[in-house]
Amino acid sequence: MEALNQQWFLSINADGASPAWLLAFAAFAADYLLYGVPVMLAGLWLWGQQREAAVKALFVTLIALGIGQLIGLVYMHPRPFMIPLGHSFALHAPDTSFPSDHGILFFSVSLALMLGGARLWGSLVFVVGLVVVWSRVYLGIHFPFDMAGALLVAIASSMIVWAAWNPLGRWLMGLVERLYRRMFVVPIAKGWIRE
Repeated sequence: MEALNQQWFLSINADGASPAWLLAFAAFAADYLLYGVPVMLAGLWLWGQQREAAVKALFVTLIALGIGQLIGLVYMHPRPFMIPLGHSFALHAPDTSFPSDHGILFFSVSLALMLGGARLWGSLVFVVGLVVVWSRVYLGIHFPFDMAGALLVAIASSMIVWAAWNPLGRWLMGLVERLYRRMFVVPIAKGWIRE
């Protein structure tokens, strides 16, 4: 399996002949596209009709990132530049690569939104996520299996949240909405954001 992982990595990883514009695009995608995710979730809460899906996405992501951290504590998989293998075009701490936190973020949010009824937003996050996970392999930060592991962690976390949502979801949504109405009473009253 590791030989296949490395072979796939080398087929995606940039090299000295890679175009500068593609390296610049990959660097932007790898570092900055993730900032759109919390902005989108906030928008779904403040102005959209998908509040429950946004809250589910948040919880799926938090659980998935926690699982990812636990995996990293018990299983140290070196990043490509630590072996060394291929070419590295981005700086990164020499910590475990499996599973990818970036992959976990995008896959968790996209799955939760799609399962929660916000299919268009979930699909958009999934497509952007594919660009991000490609960019991190292309730049030599991750292996392809790191991204596959991130997807599996996101699926498992989605299953956990969906299994626990029926007994806890209504209470949790009520609590979050009461806190929101207290914290944002003025913008709600002025009609800037949805009640």
